[in-house]
Amino acid sequence: MTASRITLAAAALALAVTLAPTPALADDTGPSEPPGTEPSAAAPVKVDPTDPDLKLPEGATLAEAKVLDIKSVVEDQSGDERREDTNADVTFALQAEVLFGKDSAKLGAEAKARIAGIAEEIRKQNATRVRVFGFTDNLGSSAHGDTLSKQRANAVQAVLDQDLNAPSVTFDVRGYGEQYPIADNSTEAGRKKNRRVEVSFPRTQQ
Repeated sequence: MTASRITLAAAALALAVTLAPTPALADDTGPSEPPGTEPSAAAPVKVDPTDPDLKLPEGATLAEAKVLDIKSVVEDQSGDERREDTNADVTFALQAEVLFGKDSAKLGAEAKARIAGIAEEIRKQNATRVRVFGFTDNLGSSAHGDTLSKQRANAVQAVLDQDLNAPSVTFDVRGYGEQYPIADNSTEAGRKKNRRVEVSFPRTQQ
């Protein structure tokens, strides 16, 4: 191959690399988690076993082994209630439809029985700190969703407080509105999952 042909081939290759499509950015609109509810353990990083810096100094010992978080999720057949267990926390998510009427923060008859079951688990775990977070879908104004989700969280907290009757338990109650969806808001099935109240507390009993 002549020198001029080699030069042309190299130029064509450089042009192809320059014109290669830029990878699309990841979609950042998917489900996320409220602050304070992130997993307590990160995935292991890649380690080079031949790295000399990994050798223990003379007389040193390894730290106590740590168990990474394992999440267990159980959802009832209707999808109205979901329970998540990790090594550190227990979280119950109740869909708004089983707790309240449409666009309402008034609890229905069935709601108090479900909340009583959560209170029993809080007692079992001897939890003294309980988070109650309300969420809505993205229909209507954001301000209305913030207000409604906080009112619903307050309603659930009031029943929990009455059922537990324990001054030692402190509550963190917040309304996040349409923030932190767990499903696609473009479908009614997804919006139904996003309209929810979550109750979470530390795990003390395995």
